[in-house]
Amino acid sequence: MTQTIKPGLSSTSATFEKLKCKECGAEYELQAKHVCDFCFGPLEVRYDYEALRRQVTRQSIEAGPNSIWRYRPFLPVATDNPIDVGTGMTPLVKSKRLARRLGLKNLYIKNDAVNMPTLSFKDRVVSVALTRAQELGFSTVSCASTGNLANSTAAIAAHAGLDCCVFIPADLEAGKVLGTLIYNPTVMAVQGNYDQVNRLCCEVANTHGWGFVNINLRPYYSEGSKTLGFEVAEQLGWQLPDHIVAPLASGSLYTKIYKGFQEFIEVGLVKGKNVRFSGAQAEGCSPIAQAFREGRDFITPVKPSTIAKSIAIGNPADAIYALEVAQKTGGNIEAVSDGEIIEGMKLLAETEGIFTETAGGTTIAVLKKLVEAGKIDPDETTVAFITGNGLKTQEAVQGYIGEPLTIEPKLDSFERALERAQTLERLEWQQVLV
Repeated sequence: MTQTIKPGLSSTSATFEKLKCKECGAEYELQAKHVCDFCFGPLEVRYDYEALRRQVTRQSIEAGPNSIWRYRPFLPVATDNPIDVGTGMTPLVKSKRLARRLGLKNLYIKNDAVNMPTLSFKDRVVSVALTRAQELGFSTVSCASTGNLANSTAAIAAHAGLDCCVFIPADLEAGKVLGTLIYNPTVMAVQGNYDQVNRLCCEVANTHGWGFVNINLRPYYSEGSKTLGFEVAEQLGWQLPDHIVAPLASGSLYTKIYKGFQEFIEVGLVKGKNVRFSGAQAEGCSPIAQAFREGRDFITPVKPSTIAKSIAIGNPADAIYALEVAQKTGGNIEAVSDGEIIEGMKLLAETEGIFTETAGGTTIAVLKKLVEAGKIDPDETTVAFITGNGLKTQEAVQGYIGEPLTIEPKLDSFERALERAQTLERLEWQQVLV
C-alpha cells in the first residue's frame, strides 16, 4: 500500500476556498491537513458564500441526484463526478405512535438506519472524504473506528477501487466486524478503546502517508454531516425545525448539522430562526453531558464503559464546539443509562417500526427524558436523528426482548399460545399505564 500525492490539487475552482483554524483563524491551502501549525486548533473548510448564492437555488438542488450530491456546491470536492453510491436522502418520518406515547404533536425521525450502502450516517462523511482523497492523490485510505465508520470506509473504498486498512477496538460488536470484513480490507483489531485506537492511527498517518478519513482528511470528511441538516430543511418544505435531538460522540455530527442550517440561512435557501440543539450521551461515556451539566467550557476525558460503543469516545475532539452550540441555542445535553438505552431502542421499534442501534436508543431515551422534564414544548417541530441500524448491535437487546412461542402444528396448540400472549400483552400495557 503506497501513497503518492498528486501536485497542484491544493486549489480548485469550486466553492470551497481554504482551510481555516477554528481557534486562531490561520488559513491554509486545501491539503490533507487537520491541525493548525500555530495553536494546534482544528481546521475547517471555508466557502465562498457569494458564489453559492449565485449558483444555488431550491430548484437547482431539487433537480440534482437523489443523494447527498444534490448539495455538491456546499461540499469540499472539486469534481463533477464524486463517489456516489446512493448515500443520503433518507426518510424523514412523521412520527405518530411514538409522538403520541411521548405527548408530542410534531415529532419527526430522521432515519439514517437505512442509509446506503452500510446503514449508518457514516456513509455521508466517507463519500465526501474518499472523493476528496482521490482528488488529493491518495491510493490507500484508512480510519479509526468504533464500527460504523470502518463499515463505510471499507465499502466505499471497495466501490472506488482504493486500498483500505481500518483500525477498530478488538472488543467491537460481531455484526460491525463482519460488516467490515466482507469488503476485504485489512482490519487491525487494537487491544484498547477508541481513544487508544485513534492515537495509534495518528502515528500511522504520519508514518505511512495514508488518507485517514477522520484524521488528516477530517476537515473534508466532517462536512458530509451537514447533509443531514440540508435534507431535514428540504424535507420540511424548506423550513427549519424548532428543536433537534442528536447523539454526541466526537461532537462533529452535532456541530455540522448546526453549520448546515446556518449555511442554508446564509445563502437564502431557508428563513433564519433559532433551532434548539439537544445532545444525547450514554452515562458510561458522557464527558460532554457532564461539562454541560456543570456549566464548564472544557471537558474532562473519561474511560468509556457503555453498551453504546458507537458513541463511546472518552476524549471527544469537538466537545467544546458542541457545548457552544447547545448553550447558544438554548438546548440541552443529557446522558442516560444503558438500561434506558435499551428501552429507547425497544420504544422506537415497537412504535415506529425502526430498529436502531445503541446510539439511536440513546437519542430516543434522551428525547423521552427531555420531554418528561418539560424541556421540549409539545408544539415544537422536533427532529430526532437516528444514525445507525440495530442489526449491527443485536447483542445489546438479547435477553431484554421476547422469545418465539413454540407450538405444535395443531390449532389448539396455537389457540393456547395466543391466549398466553394476549394475557402477557395486557399485563405489559397495565404496567405502562401505571
